[in-house]
Amino acid sequence: MNMELNQYTTRRPLEYVKGVPLIKYFADALGPLESFQALPDDLLINTYPKSGTTWVSQILDMIYQGGDLEKCNRAPIYIRVPFLELNDPGDPSGLETLKVTPSPRLIKSHLPLALLPQTLLDQKIKVVYVARNPKDVAVSYYHFHRMEKTHPEPGTWDSFLEKFMAGEVSSGAWYQREVIS
Repeated sequence: MNMELNQYTTRRPLEYVKGVPLIKYFADALGPLESFQALPDDLLINTYPKSGTTWVSQILDMIYQGGDLEKCNRAPIYIRVPFLELNDPGDPSGLETLKVTPSPRLIKSHLPLALLPQTLLDQKIKVVYVARNPKDVAVSYYHFHRMEKTHPEPGTWDSFLEKFMAGEVSSGAWYQREVIS
C-alpha cells in the first residue's frame, strides 16, 4: 500500500477547523473548496452524517430525471450527486466532479454552515436539510466508525456515545447544526 493511500486508511485524530472536528480528508478539502463556484440553480443536500443523505439524494435525482430509472442508473450516486468535501486519494474530489457535472447540479455535504463555501450563500441556492432522530444517528454513526478506518477508533458504545453527545466526532455536535435560511 502506498504511503498516500495509507494516510487515509489509518485511523487518525480529528482535525479542528473553526472549532468543528473533521476527519483528515474532509479538513484537507476545505482549502481547495475556496475556489468552488456555486451556480444559481444548484441544490444543496445538507445533512449531519448518517441522516439519510444517500436516500434523499436518490429521491431528488429521481425527481430531477423525471422519474426515468434509466437516467438515474447513468452513474453511481457519488457521481450524480457529488459530495462537496470528498477528497479520497486516487479518486476525483467532490470539487473535481462538480466541475464536470452539468447544471442543474445536486450537491451533498455534511459541512455545517460555518464551513460551507461562501459562494453557496452568495448564490442563495436552494437547500434541502435533513435531520434524523439523534438516537438513530448515534447508533448508525457508531457502526460506521467501526467500519470506516478514516474515522478515529470509536471505542466502546458508551465511550462513543459520550463523544457524540460532546460533539467530539467528525462534523461536531448534532444539536448545534445551523440551517441556511
